[in-house]
Parts: sequence; structure tokens; C-alpha cells
Amino acid sequence: MPRPTKGARFGGSAAHEKLLLANLAKSLFEHGRITTTEAKARRLRPVAERLVTKAKKGDIHNRRLVLQTITDKSVVHTLFTEIAPRYENRPGGYTRITKIGNRRGDNAPMAVIELVEALTVAQQATGEAEAATKRAVKEDALKKEEAPAAESTEAVEDAKPVEKADEESKDA
Repeated sequence: MPRPTKGARFGGSAAHEKLLLANLAKSLFEHGRITTTEAKARRLRPVAERLVTKAKKGDIHNRRLVLQTITDKSVVHTLFTEIAPRYENRPGGYTRITKIGNRRGDNAPMAVIELVEALTVAQQATGEAEAATKRAVKEDALKKEEAPAAESTEAVEDAKPVEKADEESKDA
């Protein structure tokens, strides 16, 4: 039998916590970034990342599993069609939590949880390597094109001093 999570449950029952995290996840996928307390953000992160992982698989079974948590079909559609393809090559870490200080009214520590937009280090390194390879190929092609042009230019330059010498001898 599954055991409930130990510790505080945001001032309510396990069912209330489950619904609260489902609503936070829905808002996160709807807006891409939400501001909440640090405790809620820390509890939301594994829930949201699990949903994105299910959305990456993309089959009907996983869509139904996500619909059990997020009951808004339009948000689930957005998750499966727009958000999940962004993280196709990313093995995890779809969210970022940034602390922003304390709330004015009750001094609660606040944080922004957002979906990560940037490429991973491995993707950036791969992209940089591909760009370097393309640059090298272009430079080689330009060198090959310039080599015959340089030979003809050298021949023209060699001819110019002879012409200048002829002109100087005519003047004399």
C-alpha cells in the first residue's frame, strides 16, 4: 500500500496537496513561468518534470496519464505539441527555480519556477562543433578557389614590372 509523503502538506490533506500541485503544474505549462513560494516550487519541480517526460513519449497512454493530473485538455495539448518537442534531446532538467526574495505581506520566501528554454551544454557543444566544421569546409573551398586566382594574379604582377621597365627605357 502506498505511504503518504511525510511532513507538512501545505496546511491540508494529501488530496489538497495533490490538487494544489496539479493546478501549479497547469499554470506553469500555460504561462511558462510562475511565481510561488520556495516550498511549493520545490514540491512542484518533480511533478512537472515527470509530466514533461510523459509528454515526450507522446503516445495515447501517456496522454491519458497526464490528463489524470492536468484536467484542462487545451493545456495538455499545448504540453504535448509545443513544450515536449522542445526537450526532445534533453534528458531531464526541464525546469529552473530562481529565488527572488521574501513576500512583502508575510515575509514568505518566494521563487520563480520556469521552463528552461536554453540548450544544454552538450547541445551547444554539438552545435559549435557543427558550425566549426562548416566553417572549415567553406574556408577550404575558398582556398581552393583562391589558389588558381592567386596564380593568375601573380603572373599579372610579374608582368607589370616588365611593362614598367619598358616604359622607363622608352622615356630615357
